[in-house]
Amino acid sequence: MILSNPIEQHNLQSLFESLLVDADIKINGSRPWDVKVLDDRFYSLVFSQGSLGLGESYMDGMWECEQIDEMINRVLRHDLEAHLDNKAKFKIGLNVAGSKLKDLVNPQSISRAKHDVSSHYDLGNDLFKLMLDKRMTYTCGYWNHAENLDEAQEAKLDLICRKAGLKPGMRVLDIGCGWGSFMNYAAEKYGVICDGLTLSHEQAELGQQIADEKGLAVNFLLQDYREYHPKEKYDRIVSVGMIEHVGPSNYDEYFTCAKRVMKDDGIFVLHTIGGKESSDKTDPWIDKYIFPNGVCPSFAQLAQAVENKFVVEDVHNIGESYDKTLVAWCENFEKGWPQLAEKYGERFKRMWRYYLLSCAGAFRSRNINVWQFVLTHECLSQPHYIRQS
Repeated sequence: MILSNPIEQHNLQSLFESLLVDADIKINGSRPWDVKVLDDRFYSLVFSQGSLGLGESYMDGMWECEQIDEMINRVLRHDLEAHLDNKAKFKIGLNVAGSKLKDLVNPQSISRAKHDVSSHYDLGNDLFKLMLDKRMTYTCGYWNHAENLDEAQEAKLDLICRKAGLKPGMRVLDIGCGWGSFMNYAAEKYGVICDGLTLSHEQAELGQQIADEKGLAVNFLLQDYREYHPKEKYDRIVSVGMIEHVGPSNYDEYFTCAKRVMKDDGIFVLHTIGGKESSDKTDPWIDKYIFPNGVCPSFAQLAQAVENKFVVEDVHNIGESYDKTLVAWCENFEKGWPQLAEKYGERFKRMWRYYLLSCAGAFRSRNINVWQFVLTHECLSQPHYIRQS
């Protein structure tokens, strides 16, 4: 327990209610973003364990909220962390200190990365088929002119293709290729040849099957980017939603590897969730249940890592689109749940719903964002990138 003397002198429920006043959230209120407490143990769990207690108590059915996304948005927008720091030595619903053991080791080592990727992405293709768009794209869509999830994901894929300046016959490497949504799109629409690196057996098997059925020049490789040494360098490199699994200890090596396998006149398009401050940890609940050892890089961390390696040609923030993407995924997940219920169980359903909607709230509040970087080699005398939007 990390309760301090001032906290112990107050009724936890009253203190909790007072902290939520500025965010216009009520305990047992009637609005969709109000929190309905079903078990009074909720209060002590949140006060003692922060975001981990908040998420686990929801998984265990101690509270309900119709719009978790909007509740989290309000919590983050009104910076309850600052109020809590003034009133007590604890934090609610926000990042708290992770295990000190992680300070002593590389939590994204090659062996650890293989285990962590499998724990999430190999949960089951049945889950992701029901939740994602028709192309199985598990990253932020681009909703500028899109009216549904399929359109938003195709718009994102095409945006990346245009930023990369793809032309027929080019060889493209996708670092962290997922089920191959980008590679399949790029090969189909732009006539390129794609190799993709992934550590997920489930993703590679299904992705290769999809590509082969369409007769596309797409090849999945079950290999860590640090161990990959191609015979020929690539015209273009793309990495979409993968560097969040790399970890600050490995950013320098990540960009060094990308530089090593890209031609001198190549273009590297990097798409990543971005944190508002530099850290080597993530939210404790997300770390335990969703993305073990994942870390969202800050702008400063990425800038330092690309220093003396690449020229930053362009940066584009599309973070507002991830809110809509996550909400759409949650709608698909809940609609398809009857097909998943027997296999996954009620606690998983609550965990997954909390994951999708709490992340949507974080993007809505702009606590985290999504950046697309366009990078080129330093040796170019003339930039050849044309900005796309």
